Amino acid sequence: MSKMFEAAAAAFQFLSRLPIRREVPFTPEVQQRSVIFYPLVGAVIGFIVVGLGLGLSFVLPSFPAAVIMLVVWVALTGGLHLDGWMDSADALLSYRSRERMLEIMKDSRVGAMGVIACVLLLLLKTSLIMSVWELAGGTWRQEVMLLMLAPIWSRWFMVHAMYRFPMARGSEGLAALFHGLTGRKRLLAGVMALLLTLVILGWNVITGFSPKSWWIGGGGLIIPFIAWAAGSLAAGRMSRRLGGLTGDTYGALNELIETVILIYLVLLLSHT
Repeated sequence: MSKMFEAAAAAFQFLSRLPIRREVPFTPEVQQRSVIFYPLVGAVIGFIVVGLGLGLSFVLPSFPAAVIMLVVWVALTGGLHLDGWMDSADALLSYRSRERMLEIMKDSRVGAMGVIACVLLLLLKTSLIMSVWELAGGTWRQEVMLLMLAPIWSRWFMVHAMYRFPMARGSEGLAALFHGLTGRKRLLAGVMALLLTLVILGWNVITGFSPKSWWIGGGGLIIPFIAWAAGSLAAGRMSRRLGGLTGDTYGALNELIETVILIYLVLLLSHT
């Protein structure tokens, strides 16, 4: 049991800036065990963001509230995944050789393509969060709880990508900590994500208990497949160009899948 608590603490310390005050050894064994709890980290981040939105809905209109929510969303991760998004954009959009792209990703400086990709991503995410608000009728009803599914399944896919795709740098880099990740840990991470999803969708159905809530609940069950499909397509393309994945590409995949899921939620809510 203590190893599970250690793994959970490692997951929160690695993927968030939440104050988890526990000494955890930064070893491959602990980090690989921690991936089981990646979806839980996403759920907690999503819960905080949605809770903040609930409070802001009483004092602010949708646009500034959405901006503040996204600021907190990024802050809770320490910008970890957004940094990976920018580094990946700088490298992959440079159309250089594999070796040069890997060098660009290691550079701590951010280039023009990284800045452009970051600005466009944040604008899109803000508009999507605002759209979910407005489609929920201007109040934070149970539909907005579906926002939590985006950080849950984006983090599950990172675990899947660690297992499914090779490491671009072999034994070098942060991604090397997860080299040799077992299928069992990927499966347990998937079970964790699925259980959290069923709780969220179940709450939506119970509190709504209407044909609309059932429709939304059913639509929410498609999200794992959307995360897998979008992530696999992007990860496969990255892996072919880089010869594998890196820590930066994991972060980029997280941001991409969160955004794709938010787009899907807007489409789902707009047709209910």
